[in-house]
Amino acid sequence: MNTTELEEGTKVNLQFEKRNGILPVAVQETSTGQILMLASVNQAAFNYSIKNKVAAFYSTSRSSLWIKGESSGNYMQLDDILIDCDQDALVYKVTLKKGGVCHTFNQLGNNRKGCFYRAFNMELQTLEFNEK
Repeated sequence: MNTTELEEGTKVNLQFEKRNGILPVAVQETSTGQILMLASVNQAAFNYSIKNKVAAFYSTSRSSLWIKGESSGNYMQLDDILIDCDQDALVYKVTLKKGGVCHTFNQLGNNRKGCFYRAFNMELQTLEFNEK
């Protein structure tokens, strides 16, 4: 596939081979636009996500398919998939089915909604909690 077809065409040709079989995926809440997490997908995780309408990923630490929420119940309904211009990065737009997506917990003992719960203060060069 040439560059014009890749960037301007309608054929899906995800570039898994560019990054050793995985692509980065940003997970965004459909209703708020909040970025919840970053993860990786391989072809199997992408196919599972499409077939089941549930966000699935490739766990780089376990080298296996990771269906978010399988153990916690914090599934993410897959609403839409955006593919970047080079077809080598994705955005999963999701609806949370329960709780949050982060493996860390807030002061109430609940999973945080998203993994980006701290902001970098550029002046002080410190982290500040930014939970909503």
